[in-house]
Amino acid sequence: MKPVQVEFLVEPFAEGKPGPHVNAAVDAFTGAGIEVELGAFASVATGEIDQIADAAAEMIRASLSAGATEIRLRVGGESPELAAGPDLHDALATMVRGAERSLGVSSNEWTREHKQSVVRELNERGAFLLRGAVDDIAEVMGVSRITIYNYLNALDQ
Repeated sequence: MKPVQVEFLVEPFAEGKPGPHVNAAVDAFTGAGIEVELGAFASVATGEIDQIADAAAEMIRASLSAGATEIRLRVGGESPELAAGPDLHDALATMVRGAERSLGVSSNEWTREHKQSVVRELNERGAFLLRGAVDDIAEVMGVSRITIYNYLNALDQ
């Protein structure tokens, strides 16, 4: 049987400080004898299909019980594309959708306070390290890039 890979991301995620919900996810795989490669954007585990399916089910139960707010899984045959990590092409849009879900408000209805909160969250997640992110986020929020820079500067103070 061909190996299967599962790529997973457990939210909330804070780089360098995995919470008990992230540790529970990793433990579910390692407890099943599956090695986990931790990554900056997601982690990858490889194993036989039944082993992966059972560990993924346990990971979902354990992570949510330990405080996870969202779990993203991508399962496929072992391939260089999956092993390489997620495609960053859609990263900003994914982060904005996540912010909309966490605020419970569509981006076109965000108040100034919502926008500042989202900029803080996106900054913490490294979104502004992506080329063109300031312009893209400014467009989504309906503000100028100067406004985004002002929000970012306020975070530094």
